[in-house]
Amino acid sequence: MKSWKGITSLTHSQIKDLQNQRLHSFINTHVYPFSPFYRKLFDDNKIDPGQVRTREDLKRIPFICKSDLISHDNPQKFKDFILQPDKEKISRYWPKLRLLSLALKSMVKGRRLEEDLAQEYRPVFMTFTTGTTNAPVPFMYSRYDLDNLHVSGGRMVELFDIKGDDRIMNLFPFAPHLAFWQTFFGAIEADVFSLSTGGGKVMGTEGNLTALLRIKPSAILGVPSYIYHLVRFAQEKEHDLSFIKKIVLGAARVTCAYKQKLSDMLSTQGAKNVKIFGTYGFTEARTAWAECPTENHESSGYHLYPDKEIFEIIDPVTGEVKDDQEDGEIVYSSLDSRASVMLRYRTGDFAKGGITHGPCPYCGHQTLRLSSNITRLSDNKDMNLSKVKGTLVNFSHFAEVLNDVPQINEWQLEIRKHKNDPYEVDELVVYVTPRAGANQSTLSQEIKDKLTGATEVSPNEIKFIPLEEMVKRLELETANKEKRILDIRPKV
Repeated sequence: MKSWKGITSLTHSQIKDLQNQRLHSFINTHVYPFSPFYRKLFDDNKIDPGQVRTREDLKRIPFICKSDLISHDNPQKFKDFILQPDKEKISRYWPKLRLLSLALKSMVKGRRLEEDLAQEYRPVFMTFTTGTTNAPVPFMYSRYDLDNLHVSGGRMVELFDIKGDDRIMNLFPFAPHLAFWQTFFGAIEADVFSLSTGGGKVMGTEGNLTALLRIKPSAILGVPSYIYHLVRFAQEKEHDLSFIKKIVLGAARVTCAYKQKLSDMLSTQGAKNVKIFGTYGFTEARTAWAECPTENHESSGYHLYPDKEIFEIIDPVTGEVKDDQEDGEIVYSSLDSRASVMLRYRTGDFAKGGITHGPCPYCGHQTLRLSSNITRLSDNKDMNLSKVKGTLVNFSHFAEVLNDVPQINEWQLEIRKHKNDPYEVDELVVYVTPRAGANQSTLSQEIKDKLTGATEVSPNEIKFIPLEEMVKRLELETANKEKRILDIRPKV
């Protein structure tokens, strides 16, 4: 935690110097000697690890992507990304002074070198990718990595200005996924009381609401859809939520309009001027980043940890590295991992506005900031709306439009084929639960106009359904992730 204050006061030039130093050391001391995957990648591409000295030298290293982590023929491929030190490799690659230092340290502690190395490198904890598009991929943590997770989680809690007598309620789904554990360890690191309920799947909405009213946390953290569902449930029962001061949303992008919509709901329950934050993270990095407090729910950008990683923004087609604040795909490289290691990992996420540096206009931190305007490149789908001409759409645009309509309580999008014939045209059906008192005819026209304007696709049908039915369709209380967009088109 102390190092965080030092990092956030560094100039951009000092950050680059720090990253250059750590990159060279990390690759030559840990990655090349101990990683089966990267040692082969370097050797196959005739890359001398000693020549990778600066951020600019990263361009010598080929990109990797999710497909490099998956093999149907070899389900254990993920192990190639785990650092695997042994005595022979250590003797061969580590400087003699470092080996002497380790030997002296072991003598003083009265422990064997193997014990120290096991604590630093041995995998003891695992999370998984969600497996939305492929089989889940395991990512391993050593004790060293878990300490890093404590640190990054503590930095997030500090950024939210949660401290002292504050209480946290962790509503992320209990699963071997990053969001739950980042919050869990972050609260411990910050010495803040927290209750982790596991979300709706474990205790149900009634149980979560009972706990919420008993604990009276000043901050709640969870998936946007479930937080919204819980707040709406409390609103229906006319409960006082004035104790809530901050809400942290993760595992999905949230717009300023969505934050305002949630804030308006809370204000009717006594929670005034609630700060609402967005976060960004992915399993491959084994950490997450957050926005800082702002006025009017503006997005400050995700505050990065430049001592722990390097982010690049690239052209998703050519792979060319872009300049500051330019749009492009996010590429991640670790500077301080031990078990599973990622270098030049293409996330498939597109950041509009790229990376900025200099003092944050809201909190004053000097650290690098990643644009909050992030979409998935894989959200682009080819929907054949007629037999002769298709329209390229981005599913995240549908979500942004429907989330931001004030008169919509919940929604679900269903993509199907006409008469369920795989050779027929695509049809788009929007299921909507309106707010009480909403004019369905007016709302239906507003939805059509906004979707057509944003995506050039008009829904074939808008169906209004009661909230109870919508909760079941979305699986808000039974699944780790809500079923927001359903593609039920039959395969040819």
